[in-house]
Amino acid sequence: MKQQKQNPQQRSLLRRYLPLVHSDLAETYTRNLHKWLILAPLIGVFVGLAITLVATVVLHRMWPPILDFYLHHHWAIVPCLVVGFALTGLLMQLFVANPNEHSTEEVIRSYHEHQGRIDMRSFPAKILASIATVGLGGSTALEGPAIYGGAAIGSWLWSIFRNLRRFRLEPRDRRIMLICGAAAGMSAVFRAPLTGIVFALEMPYKDDLAHEALLPSLIASVVSYVTLGAFLGAAPVFDFPSPTSYTMRDLLWSALLGLLIGLVAMAFVLTFRRLRRLVVRWSAPHWTKLALGGLLTGLCGLAFLQLYPGNLIPIGPNYEFVGEILNRTHTSAELLTFALFKLAATAFTVGAGGVSAMFVPLFLSGEGLGVVFAQSIVHAPSSELYAAVGMASFIAAAYKTPLAAVVFVAEATGGHAFIIPALVGAAVAYAVSGDASVSADQRVHETPRSDES
Repeated sequence: MKQQKQNPQQRSLLRRYLPLVHSDLAETYTRNLHKWLILAPLIGVFVGLAITLVATVVLHRMWPPILDFYLHHHWAIVPCLVVGFALTGLLMQLFVANPNEHSTEEVIRSYHEHQGRIDMRSFPAKILASIATVGLGGSTALEGPAIYGGAAIGSWLWSIFRNLRRFRLEPRDRRIMLICGAAAGMSAVFRAPLTGIVFALEMPYKDDLAHEALLPSLIASVVSYVTLGAFLGAAPVFDFPSPTSYTMRDLLWSALLGLLIGLVAMAFVLTFRRLRRLVVRWSAPHWTKLALGGLLTGLCGLAFLQLYPGNLIPIGPNYEFVGEILNRTHTSAELLTFALFKLAATAFTVGAGGVSAMFVPLFLSGEGLGVVFAQSIVHAPSSELYAAVGMASFIAAAYKTPLAAVVFVAEATGGHAFIIPALVGAAVAYAVSGDASVSADQRVHETPRSDES
């Protein structure tokens, strides 16, 4: 009897408090975040596998024998790049609707103007063209196909799952999945998940973040990093010795280095943007533009080897040269020349329409300038810290991604003692370079203004 009398009271309490619990839960999960616990890992796995395949083909199968061939047969650099670039241009001309739109530029434009939609009909041709651009010796690296490929996979998966009611996907979710895929691609290619997250969130804007993509990008980046690591290992990409400490004097020198590199980066960006506009407006066939770009890129590589015969060459993905610059003795004149030729080769490769991006070429140039600064101005006993500051400063100034630049240096090199000096240099370089950005489609994220009477 006693139990029976309690039941009506219990039911009354349940009827009274369940709506409150339901209201609290509805408010807590108003953004339907739990769908990303399924979709983001799927994006991470797909992107991680794709980038593993591309990295294996380019970095382990194509570039090592081609680099060895170039270093032993200097005469072959120019004709090989001309033919390779011409074939790449022909591939883009025949199978891509707009051969001038690709890589990071296409991702940013898709985010701002096309609700995250990427034309998948051009996807195979662009990936093949990017592999050819990087693997044959263009002054680019794998971040281009990684960001574009990851973003395209994220956008494509939205179209696959949009009709499933359980996910309740909205049109705005496609933009989130686009950024999520780009973050996963960047995370995998550099084995740096935090870099992937921060870079992808900073990429669409010059002074803001794509906040809505934070959680999906975090999950997808970690999953893609683990996926690639299962095949290729998870060690830092670059062989980079790290100091254990820094002094206040180092911070002052880092600020000066950031100032100098900010000015160099601004000059490079303005020159590149003018060159790119000139090439786009030129009415010649796309393969002709790229053949000319291959000629000029090849001449940069050949001229440098004539001046400084050795293992250093300012073309190709150049991952191996990060350690080469630090672990072997190079004069300041050689490194300064290398940085200038690397920037020129990058402008010719990407400016002519080469299918990739310039993240690695720019931070490699920044590394060379940082070592020159350490050797010729600071006269430091070791140059690792200033090399790292130079890398972060150039990326912050040219890409307008200061946080990603610093995080990348820490993750990819394993040098966490670099963080504060790199932050100082990157902040100064970012400020000095103004709004100059290698991406013409980055926007300033303006906040709504209220009219005051």
